[in-house]
Amino acid sequence: MGQDKAPAAFTLPELPYKPDALAPNIDAKTMEIHHGKHHATYITNLNAAVAANASLKGKSLEEIVTDLPAIKDEALRTTLRNNAGGHWNHAAFWEMMAPAGSGGAPSDDLLAAIKAAFESTDAFKKAFSEAATKRFGSGWAWLIVQNKKLKVVSTANQDNPLMKGIVPDSDLGTPILGLDVWEHAYYLNYQNRRPDYITAWWNVVNWKNVNERFSKA
Repeated sequence: MGQDKAPAAFTLPELPYKPDALAPNIDAKTMEIHHGKHHATYITNLNAAVAANASLKGKSLEEIVTDLPAIKDEALRTTLRNNAGGHWNHAAFWEMMAPAGSGGAPSDDLLAAIKAAFESTDAFKKAFSEAATKRFGSGWAWLIVQNKKLKVVSTANQDNPLMKGIVPDSDLGTPILGLDVWEHAYYLNYQNRRPDYITAWWNVVNWKNVNERFSKA
């Protein structure tokens, strides 16, 4: 009898809600494709890279994402940048959303930090939405904790603010809120109307999760 295959290094996390739970802000079909196909593909590619490179075995996702410059093979580094980044970003993204009305509100501590950094919640939302709108092509907008202060940044493709040596030092920090502005995140419902998608997305932000990430950061 042959030995069972070793378990995959990384697996697709379950959505914390049903695919239609974010509708009408994000439709069920988009969620199904985004989670079950796009995110799953990043994990398949990442697991293939780990299986082919003994030095990666046993490393956590965050260890891979935060230490990409240590990968001297340029092709492997690019594969990990795209696919480990894609896995980390999406795993966080699902948790950062919740059905409208169930995501709570920013904590007092987070509100105070928002006011200190942006003067008001409205000014923060404007800055974040502008970063998401103005990201050329594919990428993400992030709210990060950097040197104990909040900052809005944007990254290309599947990069994120944890990627030391990959993104500029000015954009490094601990992400506590992120928005995917790749076209596959919104095109079925919003077509080319990215600003409409961004506006609707605010309705499904999971502030409970953001508060937890802020407290840990």
